[in-house]
Parts: sequence; structure tokens; C-alpha cells
Amino acid sequence: MTDRLEQWAEQLDEVTGALEALASTLSREQDLDAILQAVCEQVIKAVPGADMASVTLSRKDGAETAASTDPRVVRLDTEQYRIGDGPCLRAMATGEVVRVAVETSARLWPEFTASARELGIRSYLAAPLTIDPGVSGALNLFGFQEHGFHELDAKFLDLYRVLAEAIVRSTRSRLQAQEQVEQLRRAMESRSVIEQAKGILMAARGLTAEQAFDVLVARSQRDNVKLREVALQFVASASRIGGRPGR
Repeated sequence: MTDRLEQWAEQLDEVTGALEALASTLSREQDLDAILQAVCEQVIKAVPGADMASVTLSRKDGAETAASTDPRVVRLDTEQYRIGDGPCLRAMATGEVVRVAVETSARLWPEFTASARELGIRSYLAAPLTIDPGVSGALNLFGFQEHGFHELDAKFLDLYRVLAEAIVRSTRSRLQAQEQVEQLRRAMESRSVIEQAKGILMAARGLTAEQAFDVLVARSQRDNVKLREVALQFVASASRIGGRPGR
């Protein structure tokens, strides 16, 4: 019993270390793909028997491998997407951890099993990921040994998965907020330059605000150029020739 407790404590230390490393990556990275890559690289350290890892993400247009530690697992993931079934997709569909010894999976997934054998993969473990209502997926582990992973491995993967989900969600929310701020900033800049161009046209040609805006829109449609770019051209032209924009 003491030996088992020591083993669990050691594995918990590995999980904790992997999550600390993942959190450290989060503090440095601003890119979601880099965070998912770190999730893959650290989970191998957290779960005994895991030799390779990948992250599958599923959106409206289908599933894809968003990160991996080895090109061989991308091949096996892609085979599952092509077939439309396999342990990765089963974990996504059921919301449950799937633990498989490849040698015993032929009845359920014969094509997957054949591809895994060809690549030297003997054990497979997948846990579902939920990033947000529009993005779900799975965290996939691959082993070269025929242990099929152990029940305790599945528990540790599930623990890692829960905490990794929280980190990825936080990153995704932060990036979305940054993008919204940037879009708002660009929108405000566009409005500012359009108002400036309207003012120049109103002063130079005696137009109303509505008429000046119509002039900008007409130029935008004629030249197939965004309205903001047309406004910038009017402002720049007025600056060059002392306040009278060209037609």
C-alpha cells in the first residue's frame, strides 16, 4: 500500500510539474496554437507510458489536428477523421475518456487498428476537450508499448485535461478580447478619418454632411476601395494642396 501511495504521489508531482510548465508557457505566449503545442508536450511528462500526443479540435467544418508531438500521430488522427470513427472521435462524441490496447481494438475500429500497427503504436488514450460552445475536441496519447494504458493513467490524463481546458479557455477568451479591442480601435480610427474627410469636403465644396458622405461612398464604389482608404486619400490630398481635395 505504501508503495502505491508513493507511486501516486510521484505521478501527482509529474502532473503538477507539467501544469506549472504549461502555465509558464501561457505567461509568455500570445498564440493559441503555441499553447496547444505546449499542452501536447507537457502531457507526455504527466502520464506514464505516453510517447506521443496530439490535440484534435472539431469545428463546424470538421475535425483537425491542431497540435502534435510527432508527424506519425497526425497521420493516425487524419485516418480517423477520414473514416469518421476511432477512439479520438469516440471520446469527443461521448465526453468520456477512451482507453485502448490497439491489439484488442480491431473489432471496433479495424482500419484504425491497421494504421496504428503500421506506425508502431500499441496503446491509445483519449480524453474529451471542451474549449467553448463552438469548439470541442480531444487530447490524445499514443504509446509504443502494449500496456493499453492503466486506469490510473486515465485518471491522471483526466485531471490534466480539466486544468488544461481551463488554461486554453482563458487564453482563447483573452485573445478574443484583444481582437475585439483591436477591431474597435480600427473602427474608431476609420470613423475619425471619414469624419475628417467629410469636413474637408463640406468646407471645400459647400456640401452638407450627407452629401459629403455620398461623395466618399461613390468614390469607394467607383474605385472598388474601402471607404476608409478613400477618406485617407481625400485627407492626404487636402494636406498636399492646402485644403482643397481633388475630385
